[in-house]
Amino acid sequence: MASEEELFANIDALLAEEPQLPPPAERARLREAAGITQARLAQALELKSTQSIKNWENGRSEPTGSRLAAYQRLLEGWAAKYPAHGTPTSSAAPVAPAAAQLVAPATFTGPAAPKAKAPVPVEAPAAPAAPERPATRPATSSRRPAKKTAKPPTDPRFPHGPLAVLDGDGSAYGVDGIVLDCPATTVVELVEWTLRESGLGAAKLNRYGKDSDPLIVLTAAAAVKLGLPERLEGHEQRRSLRLPEDHPVVKQVAKAKWQLTQRGFGPWARIYRKAQGRERQCVQLAILSWDALDDRSWPGVSEMEPADIARVLGVYAQRVITPRGSTAVSGLELMTALRPPTKPERDEETGNWTSGHNPGSLGTEPMDPAPPEATVEHPVVVQSGWTGGFLNEEAYQWVRSVDLLSDEECLLPYAVGLDLNTAFLAAAARLVVGLSAPDHFHNVTFNPKIPGSWLVDLSHIELDPRLPSPFTPDGSRPTGPAWYQTHTVAYAQELGYDVHPIEAYLRRETGAYLDPWHDRLKNAYVDTLADLGVTKDLDDRQFLAAMERHKQVDPALAAVLSAIKATVKGGVGKLRERPQGKHYKEGERWPALERPTWRPDIRAAVISKARVNMHRKLNNMAKMTGLFPLAVLSDCVVYPSPSASPLDFLPYAASGKPQPGGFRLGPTPGLAKLEGVQEMAWAVDLMEKGLNPARHIKGGDAVLDEGE
Repeated sequence: MASEEELFANIDALLAEEPQLPPPAERARLREAAGITQARLAQALELKSTQSIKNWENGRSEPTGSRLAAYQRLLEGWAAKYPAHGTPTSSAAPVAPAAAQLVAPATFTGPAAPKAKAPVPVEAPAAPAAPERPATRPATSSRRPAKKTAKPPTDPRFPHGPLAVLDGDGSAYGVDGIVLDCPATTVVELVEWTLRESGLGAAKLNRYGKDSDPLIVLTAAAAVKLGLPERLEGHEQRRSLRLPEDHPVVKQVAKAKWQLTQRGFGPWARIYRKAQGRERQCVQLAILSWDALDDRSWPGVSEMEPADIARVLGVYAQRVITPRGSTAVSGLELMTALRPPTKPERDEETGNWTSGHNPGSLGTEPMDPAPPEATVEHPVVVQSGWTGGFLNEEAYQWVRSVDLLSDEECLLPYAVGLDLNTAFLAAAARLVVGLSAPDHFHNVTFNPKIPGSWLVDLSHIELDPRLPSPFTPDGSRPTGPAWYQTHTVAYAQELGYDVHPIEAYLRRETGAYLDPWHDRLKNAYVDTLADLGVTKDLDDRQFLAAMERHKQVDPALAAVLSAIKATVKGGVGKLRERPQGKHYKEGERWPALERPTWRPDIRAAVISKARVNMHRKLNNMAKMTGLFPLAVLSDCVVYPSPSASPLDFLPYAASGKPQPGGFRLGPTPGLAKLEGVQEMAWAVDLMEKGLNPARHIKGGDAVLDEGE
């Protein structure tokens, strides 16, 4: 009998002309994994398996995907057709566990195989040897594979995940360590490769929605290779910069019959053609060196290696949505993706399917707000000459007067800041908002179940001055009639006061529009924290310890967590996007007004509920512990404390369990975590200067650090 190597040499000789053949070292590893031993090869040759190899070779014009996948399928075919002596023949022999580990990072040189099975991700006990790279391609500075995380089910239409990060030598790094070879040298070629060969994209999040377009992230070297400038320079804000219309790349895109959205060719460029049937033709580009990934939302990500960037964005895409712009843009897009405006409806007369309104959504047409819900420059206000005042539902920015500090408080050694986890997200839970246009009412009876804006006088309500007023962002007592969102007026009733609205703008059609948005982002937040070691089963002391070190556990996942929080705040903020640009004139419509998601009333509802939730906790804390806050900034509150730990002033029952109603520590939205600790003298000094300790308790400036 011929030696094993001779047998393998004979087979390799038959396949010598096959361009998809992997290098020798990789072939040996694949053969071993598939169980193709010398004995089995000998048996195969005795049964004239050579002819079957030739048959496979003759049919190799069919798209084969990667070299590894093609060779692996061949090996599995041999193993199934020619089992070892004594092994029953099966038409579908199971793959050995070792063979399932062949989804290790590999370089793909051709289009994805439509008939190939989706790879089954299995965590290997040891990292397999890296595949040899073609000698014709230079190596990049790093090929360090990204650390693996939990993998979502693979959609067969998008075998390589939602996105890829392209470097300067044509390597496109995807999720799960996948590396694709991208031969594109122009933006047009990149778009066509992405749509036709890359296998990138993501399935829709709602049955009536649309699949997510593939995202290609360009490193600085990749941008230059494609003919783009390494940096965009100009006097405008970085996010507003665009390539001029006469730039060669913009001309190339237009000449190839592709289009750019109204945003133009900026840090987040969308290149598309009108959809043909059900097939979308759109690619999203993100250019790292043009500051596509804001460091406040994606801390440190733009400086990571391409494989790690792909991992961060891939986890975000899996748990939230494939990024389509800033985290604020993605937060708004997520609302629409989860509540699509239309659904197919059958015309009973013709039998044809048409596009109809999807109940519970915001529809397809923009809706003008009521005048008090609008901004001063809105056409509704300017053209009507409205002078009746506006909603002022904003987050807290309040500092207690130093004159109201007691001697006992001043003698306490520490000021401790507590931060509510994603307070706006917690407020969005089961939040009923208006879905139809507002109707105007006079002398209406207040109903806490109807979302809208109410003109009511709450100035007669007198509360403890050591707490901020729940009715104004700065915590001051109202001085007369003002416009309030439903939750604010309902809280006045909850505190035991009569309310008699003078007039109101209310909506007849209502619904919990933000529920799926809340649920998806809550799961993303909780799951990511759990991956960082902060789980629901920890007691309060363990929770504080885990939160102290969670960012060091995995900086990549810590960046994902930061992006999720920014998505919540940014998405809510986008509901009332103001006009941008120095050329805007008051009274003109601006682009954001053409979106059905320009809904300042929904933003007001979220913020009103969040501020009321904060005051309710502050009030309960005062009743249970006698403690009053020094300052509040949005979702952060600062208390005087006998120690540097919140465990020494938070209310606990005799059993050791946290008392309901006050601030409670924990990893879910609405629960609290430690924001920072400073000396009490430091806090009092800031208060005397009129500054807010909650803004600086963490060190730095919380408002600027978060881009608010």
